[in-house]
Amino acid sequence: MTAFGWCLPIEQASELKEYGYDYIECTLAPLLTKDEDAFKKALPLYLNSPLPVKAWNVLFPREIKVVGPEANDEVTKQYISKAVETMNTVGSSIFVFGSGGSRSVPEGWERNRAEEQLLNVLSWFADECQGTKLTLAIEPLNTKETNIINSVNDGVHLAKLINRSSIRVLADFYHMDEEQEPLDTIVTNKNWLAHIHIADTGRLAPGTGQYPYETFIAQLKAADYNGLISAECTINDREKEIPQALQFLQRHWG
Repeated sequence: MTAFGWCLPIEQASELKEYGYDYIECTLAPLLTKDEDAFKKALPLYLNSPLPVKAWNVLFPREIKVVGPEANDEVTKQYISKAVETMNTVGSSIFVFGSGGSRSVPEGWERNRAEEQLLNVLSWFADECQGTKLTLAIEPLNTKETNIINSVNDGVHLAKLINRSSIRVLADFYHMDEEQEPLDTIVTNKNWLAHIHIADTGRLAPGTGQYPYETFIAQLKAADYNGLISAECTINDREKEIPQALQFLQRHWG
């Protein structure tokens, strides 16, 4: 069954629940990079959230490089272990691997080496996710944010190379629009999609711009997509835009 959520701080979970959303999507790196005392103090907010934390984004902090000469395998593996343990403890199901600042390919670094590093990271995540209900969704980002994995096809290419059930792909309406990616790629890659991010013109709230939502949702339905759909965007008028976005989505989803 399709569920709607929003990418917001955990402190706004109650507000989202009041508006009728199904879950909240939170940022992971700011939680994991706290010192141990602060981490232990913050974790109960997620464990006892009035709205389930079904999804996470901002997987890696910018200072942890997973591609290029600065990548440190042991540091990355330790971080991955703590990340999966935390998300599994909270009872989440999806986490997003965007992290453009961590995965961008430095100038002079060979692309095939970058891809090998990304495949290693995905394999480590898949190993850690074994025995959990967690799925990693590779997020294609537009070329202003990173220079690798810029389309759904790019993400699916890596997911197929890994070929592990816990490694799938995200389709983000904003990034697809920025890259002028055909929306029918959703149907083409339907077996690999595990999560959806949405926004509207100017990366604002759904329903406030000119994005072709009828076509986008028709593609999701044609792909038999029934997973999580999270709004990820700038909010100008929270009390107005958040509830109206849900009404807009429910009306179009019909």
